[in-house]
This record gives sequence, C-alpha cells and structure tokens, in this order.
Amino acid sequence: MPPLIEIEGLTKRYPGVLALNDVDFDVEVGEVHVLFGENGAGKSTLISILAGANAATAGEVRLDGKPVQFGSVADAQEEGIYTVFQEFSLMPTLTVAQNIFMGWEPLIGPFIDHKTMRRRSKEMLAELGFDIDPNAVVGSLSRAQQQMVEITKAFHGDLKVLILDEPTASLTDKEVDHLFDFVLSLKARGVGIIYISHRIQEFARIADRVTVLRDGAKIGTVDIADAHESALVEMMTGRAIDEIYPKIAHQPGEALVEVEGLTTHGVAGANLSIKAGEVLGVAGLVGSGKSRLFRAMMGLAPRIDGRVKLKGEDVTHASTAAIIKAGMYYLSSDRKHEGLDLAKTSNDNLAVNLIMGDKIAPDAVFVDRKGVAGEVNAISERVELPPSYRRKPVSQLSGGNQQKVLFGRCFGQSVDVYIFDEPTVGVDMGTRAALYLLIKELAEAGKAVVIISSDLPEVMHLAHRLIVLAHGTVTAELTGDAIAEDRILKHFFDESGAVA
Repeated sequence: MPPLIEIEGLTKRYPGVLALNDVDFDVEVGEVHVLFGENGAGKSTLISILAGANAATAGEVRLDGKPVQFGSVADAQEEGIYTVFQEFSLMPTLTVAQNIFMGWEPLIGPFIDHKTMRRRSKEMLAELGFDIDPNAVVGSLSRAQQQMVEITKAFHGDLKVLILDEPTASLTDKEVDHLFDFVLSLKARGVGIIYISHRIQEFARIADRVTVLRDGAKIGTVDIADAHESALVEMMTGRAIDEIYPKIAHQPGEALVEVEGLTTHGVAGANLSIKAGEVLGVAGLVGSGKSRLFRAMMGLAPRIDGRVKLKGEDVTHASTAAIIKAGMYYLSSDRKHEGLDLAKTSNDNLAVNLIMGDKIAPDAVFVDRKGVAGEVNAISERVELPPSYRRKPVSQLSGGNQQKVLFGRCFGQSVDVYIFDEPTVGVDMGTRAALYLLIKELAEAGKAVVIISSDLPEVMHLAHRLIVLAHGTVTAELTGDAIAEDRILKHFFDESGAVA
C-alpha cells in the first residue's frame, strides 16, 4: 500500500537561495509525522508547497500513489489536504459559523441560508468535540478556540492530510491535552498528520516518526522510539545538546530585588529575592501564577498586598516606567502585542528604547540620531541580527529574528535586573543557543537574570537557583543537584512551600 502522501526530490529555488534541496518525505495512513528543524530549515517552504500556496522548482508530490500538482490552496483542499498555519486565516469580525462556511455558504436562491449555516456549524463543532458557540464572534475567542474553528473548516470535504504548524505555541496545558486527544482521534480515522513544532517534549505523546531538516536538506527520519532529545538536537543544529546550553559561572552578589508577601490576582503572599550575578529560574504549569507574580513586581498587574524593593528602594507603588528607569526590565512573553511594533523596522524598534533610555545623551534637548544609529547597529551585532533584516518591518521576520529584536530592546538603557518571560517561545534551537549566550554574558557581568519558562529543560540547564509556583504559591526553592526534573514536577502540584 503506497503512503498517503509522498514527496520525492522536492526542490525549491529562489533568486540566490536554495530553500529546499532534493527532499524526500512521506506520511502513512493514520500517522503523525513530525517535521523538525530550525527557522530557515525549509519546513515552511515544504508545507507551503503541499498546501498549494507555493510551487516547487523540481520534484514530485504523490497522493495515494498518484502524482498531483496544486495551483492554489483551494486545489490542495479539493484533494483533502488542509493546513492550519501559525497565522490563522480567520476573519475576526465575523461569527464562527460565517468563518467555517466562508466560500461554502449554503444558499436559498441568491441569498445565504444563515439558519442552515449555523445548524451545520454546530453539528460539525460537536462532532469534533469542540464546545464553541457558532454565533460567537471569532475575535472574542481564545487562541485555542480560534485554532479549533480553523481546524473545523477542514471538514467540508474528505480530509486526508492535516498539516499543523506550531499548533501549541500559545496554548495552555489543558488546551494542549484537548488538541492531542483530537489529533489521536484523527489518526484513528486514518487521517495523515504533518506536525511542525520546536517542542521536542511533545513528540513522544503523539508522533510516530520525526524527519529533521537543516539548511533546506533532509538530515534523516527516525521512529519516535529512537527520537531521543539529544540526537534530534544534534541532527537539527549539527551541535551536541551540551553546546546549546552554556555553562554560566555562578558568583552571586547582593540581593538586588527583595519581595515580601506580594499578592496579586492569582498569586498569594510571595516571598523571593533576586541576586546579582545569578540566573533565577521560575517554573510552573500554565496558570500557576509564575508570570503574574513578576508582572505585579513590574507594575503591569495590580499589587494588592506586599512589598517590592529594588536596590534597597521601595518600588511597591512605582509605575512601570519608573521601575524600568530604576534598573529592572521585563521582556514580555507576547512579543507581537506587548513587545514589538510589527509595522516598524528592526532598527526603529531598537531605537525607541535608546531614545527613551539613558545611554545616549539623556539630558539632551534633541535626539542624537548619529549616536542612536551607531548604538542600534552595535545592539544588532550583539544579538546576531543579520544586516539584511534590520531595515525590514518586524512582521516580515521569522519568530527567531523577532525574538532577537525583542532581546535587543533590553539593551537600550542601563539595567541591573533582567526578567525574561518565556524568552524562547516558538524559537528554534540555533536561535536559542544565541540567546542563551546573551543570558550567560549578562549574568557573568554581574546582572541579575530571571528566566520564567514553561520549557523545563531550559530552566533546569540555565538556572543557578530555581523557584516553583503552583496555584499562585511559591512551593519550592531548589539549588544545585536538587534542580532535577522529578523534584520540580513534584512541586508543580504541591502547596507546602518546601525549600531544598
């Protein structure tokens, strides 16, 4: 029996760029096949060809053993291939039913039959196990619910292949569980699934095989039983996993931040300190309060009770701007809505913090444009942002390069305490390695660094000291050999506040 979908010798050339180089890939009936690689490895190019959004330069695509060519996304969907991209194709001002039936509207004469459309949408959502009101406006839904609506659109025809591009990047643990249950139900129906993700820890739960791409070429395909994290990382980056996480010298100094009994919505009576020259890791399940605690410290969430001191000064009631000026900086986990101006270039995004900061003539009446330009260039070099990307709108950059710009903004003013909230979300291992070196550089220069992360290996490898939050409570503080996965996971569900 031939594979459900098979690619042979797929090649895609752009002027001066070989995006895909003679790639072979296949998906069996009822299989989840992971496509794994760094940003720029060729994953997006490959799926855009399968989705009908792009045309190959050479090679062949076969569906059920028969050669196929897609001139458009609609052509691919007609053959049963549907793609849910990271950026959804939904209209936020329309209802769920209107989005599901866009282009498939049932008619009564020349008019849309809205009643039938709502009824059938409700039936489709229920069949897939999605509890969503078909009359709800899409813009009012959560990211996970919008993803469910996007997936439901695939079920107008005979779905054979579903391509999911970074589907869990912004979902809670509960939403991820629901998604995985749904994926497994599709497998049981015989649907082939191409799954793209940077989260290696997810693969064992749903995948059958993993194919690794690097620089547009296929490095290899392994069964999930043989897909060990260290081997996959080495295949993807060409480097051993020990080379991804740097060894950070630990020379803790004075406590730059002291928090006593801080209470905000979802966090009760938190106590902690952040010391110069150390990396403090913060772990916990989604909803544990780990981000809310630090947002409250920064004045981004209400402080109901407690006290925050920065370098000995009480900043409990200070504004966010005043706290940043005093030397504590927060890097948001939501780079698109809180971190970056997507319509502006990378240079413009970096210049904003320099103009507002104290590094370049802070008391001058006029902006020192030459000084700003020189510092922007220096920061871009520091975060390894390629020169060709610096004048492009940030919206046109990959997730990894957007994150480099976001990191770069941290260096626009004098800072003693850096709080990085999910610093590598949606970022490939190569970019992670570069960002981790920046964290090493900061800590070894005597800065205090906080890493809030849902990626357990990340905080385990980088932190000198680690706190765990559960249900809004600091349940553990771990150091040295106690920073181990079994110890951390135990405290995810514990409220005793044990210290090791």
